[in-house]
Amino acid sequence: MKVAIFGVGLIGGSLGLCLKGKPGITVVGHSHRPGSLNRMIERGVVDAATLSMEEAAADADFIFLCVPVGNLEEYLEKLYALPLKPGCIITDVGSTKASVMERARSLSASGVYFIGGHPMAGSERSGVDAASTLLFENAYYVLTPSPDVPEEAYLRLERLLAHTRAQIVRVDAVMHDRIVGAISHLPHIIAVALVNQVCDYNADNGLYRTLAAGGFRDITRIASSDPLIWRDILLSNQEVLLSLLRDWNEEIAGFIRLLEAQDGDGIKQAFEKANQFRGELPERRKGAITSLFDLHIDVPDHPGIIGQIATQLGVNQINLSNMQIIESREDVPGVLRLSFRQEAEMERAKDHLLTLGYTVYV
Repeated sequence: MKVAIFGVGLIGGSLGLCLKGKPGITVVGHSHRPGSLNRMIERGVVDAATLSMEEAAADADFIFLCVPVGNLEEYLEKLYALPLKPGCIITDVGSTKASVMERARSLSASGVYFIGGHPMAGSERSGVDAASTLLFENAYYVLTPSPDVPEEAYLRLERLLAHTRAQIVRVDAVMHDRIVGAISHLPHIIAVALVNQVCDYNADNGLYRTLAAGGFRDITRIASSDPLIWRDILLSNQEVLLSLLRDWNEEIAGFIRLLEAQDGDGIKQAFEKANQFRGELPERRKGAITSLFDLHIDVPDHPGIIGQIATQLGVNQINLSNMQIIESREDVPGVLRLSFRQEAEMERAKDHLLTLGYTVYV
């Protein structure tokens, strides 16, 4: 079985690591840049690498398009112009599905099947060096086959993706875009708008930036997402987002009315509704927005304490991703934030720090 991966970065590289070495599977990576070929071979995420699209796609049983959303249609057009193997399954990993599904239908070729895909997993790092066999574990991996895709083809892809240890979810493409638009795309827009609003205020008073530490930085972290990638994602989900933004404006208008009427009960009910629903959300599961594995610690204010904590973690081979001293503590427990790339590392750090007598908040 040959699996071709176009775009061997974080997602493509992690797929390669999950599939490479499995009995009967050969993974071939494609890139336009010679330097990328060398790195993916050195990193060990593929069995072979090539600059030729034709060579990568030739006789492939599965083709994964792990390129930016804005490049998907270009790659689809080039692939469908090639003599692909009968029964070949092409899939992507983009966070919008309806537009690429529509384009694939218009390019349909005999015996070639396109099944939209969206692994809902990510990392604060990017590129092939960040690839991991654990990236998809316990994450939702959405597949959006069109009605004309044979069930046998869908099941073949599902069986292949079992190597990722992700939870496969079958969803209609249009419904996928509505849901992901609400839980991922809209929050990104809101975070960007909020940060830009405060940025404009800060132009006249630098205290906005000074005091926007701690909680404000946390709730707006997704505003730091890659601008070009998110430009393409939002434009590809335009109609859904326009509808969601209109609904959002209604939500905000509702708060305006509550404040104008000094409706304390209404404000209380709004927070209670949000608290209840948020409390029902699953914890510790990978989703559309990358989870953070952070600990907050109360530490005494004396020289060397930060170094002592870092040393203790290092001695116990606990991998620390980042460390931050929190200056503004409103709604944020603890004065030191420790960040980890894996939940298991966070749990080990928590248990160890508790045995040392520190007060630790998750």
